[in-house]
Amino acid sequence: MQKITRVRLLAAAAFVGCATLAYTQAPPTAAKLETIKLADNLYVIHNDFVPGNTTVLITNEGVLLVDDKYEIDGPNVVAEVKKLTSQPIKYVVNTHHHSDHSGSNALIQKLGAQVVTSEAARRRMVEGKQPGQSNVTFEQKGHIYLGGQTVDLYYFGRAHTDGDIVAHFPAQRVLAMGDSYANDPGTPELVDFPGGGSAIEWPKTLTKSLALDFDRAVPGHGTVVPKAEVAKFRDSTQRLSKRVHDMMVVKRSKAEIEKVVRSEFGFQDFHVEMSLDGLMKELK
Repeated sequence: MQKITRVRLLAAAAFVGCATLAYTQAPPTAAKLETIKLADNLYVIHNDFVPGNTTVLITNEGVLLVDDKYEIDGPNVVAEVKKLTSQPIKYVVNTHHHSDHSGSNALIQKLGAQVVTSEAARRRMVEGKQPGQSNVTFEQKGHIYLGGQTVDLYYFGRAHTDGDIVAHFPAQRVLAMGDSYANDPGTPELVDFPGGGSAIEWPKTLTKSLALDFDRAVPGHGTVVPKAEVAKFRDSTQRLSKRVHDMMVVKRSKAEIEKVVRSEFGFQDFHVEMSLDGLMKELK
């Protein structure tokens, strides 16, 4: 038991180190990728910690990806797709603007693909002068029809950022959620306040996602899980907001609030640095 706990703690610590790069620059080496089959035509290209998961839909008219990892991972993502099919990549849907989910856009655009995001995520890409900015955007709801398959895209509001979307695969009853839901070790609710995220709005956004008809969720980071796990995470986001708000009302110190989010919600140094001040400001 002690050995398992130590492994999990080391894994979480490794994630924190990598997570910092998600907001700055790519790591010096590409991630080790593993492709997991969800259905006859639906796969997840998975790796530990960061970058994010890539969901792959294969049709007889081409391939659709949801997220494409860092730029350094792009050639390996393309290689993994080629192991599955000879069909070209036609679309990349970015769940949000962070480079651990959108870093290979420019490479895949050169191969002829269109990049699809929410309008809010594209604005963040433009502000950050990111390469591979989206060609196609939508405000609240979009659909992609490819090779007899339908992918429904939804923007339900702010969560991790102000541009998070989910991609629903109705035939496979799968929802790709980006960082509005993550379950890897060391991935508590992380609000990117500079990127427009919101602790108050996050549970509301997840509640709307949970109203969709799906059985399994592909997280931004971590392993594919049943829908019930997303509901548990939604409940945790509600508890976090209430806990911090209640402490702010009785004028607890920043140090006291930090102790609580570390002990009760799994925050580590990176999460405290990224979001504690924002949480206190939003939830006062």
